[in-house]
Amino acid sequence: MTLTRKFNQTVIERVERDPEFAKALLDETATLFLSDEPETARPILRNLMNATVGFEQLAVLTDKPSKSLHRMLSSKGNPSMDNLAAISDEVDIRLEGKSLVIVPVHAPRTGWFVGYKPEADVEPLAALPVDDSTEEWAW
Repeated sequence: MTLTRKFNQTVIERVERDPEFAKALLDETATLFLSDEPETARPILRNLMNATVGFEQLAVLTDKPSKSLHRMLSSKGNPSMDNLAAISDEVDIRLEGKSLVIVPVHAPRTGWFVGYKPEADVEPLAALPVDDSTEEWAW
């Protein structure tokens, strides 16, 4: 009987114990995207994200929904260069000793409150008519 194992799990375990392998996967992903082979690059990048930062944390760092990131990096995904750039603009991936470190380039949501003018807020319900009737309302 043949023993089998899920490929993705094998890759994730190898990335966890071998940062050089993780760096090689990242380099290969970049090369594949630049060589117009995104269908091969996406699953590799997906496995790398699963093994390191995880999609929930990546969603926080890139300010993109986790499900969108999953779809974008699925085998049938179609990430735009803007979305891929958003990942590389928001996340710094580097090798430190024997660890692959993925950290935010900026603090998440930095500056989102800059320029807010509370005096310009509009009360959305103010324009609705007031119902002064005392009748019971029924469905």
